[in-house]
Amino acid sequence: MIVKVTNFDENAEMPYIDYEVSGLLQNQMDFLNENLEEETSVDGDILNIRLHFKDFFPFQSEIAKIRLDDFIAREEIEMNVFLSSFLEDM
Repeated sequence: MIVKVTNFDENAEMPYIDYEVSGLLQNQMDFLNENLEEETSVDGDILNIRLHFKDFFPFQSEIAKIRLDDFIAREEIEMNVFLSSFLEDM
């Protein structure tokens, strides 16, 4: 599974991060699309996820603004771990 942050907006009314997830089997993609609470959609072999943040946005700190690539990579790893553990419930 490959998770990629494709977009984010910390200034939106409800801040969000968009992810593209590839490398999933069809049944895994269907399971995530049907069971995740986040906004999801499927485009071919890509699962798109939009995660909204109410309290703390991961890229809002001053260090995040300086080292944004590091924070994006960490967010991709965290989402990969979350989705992997979620798929264990299949």
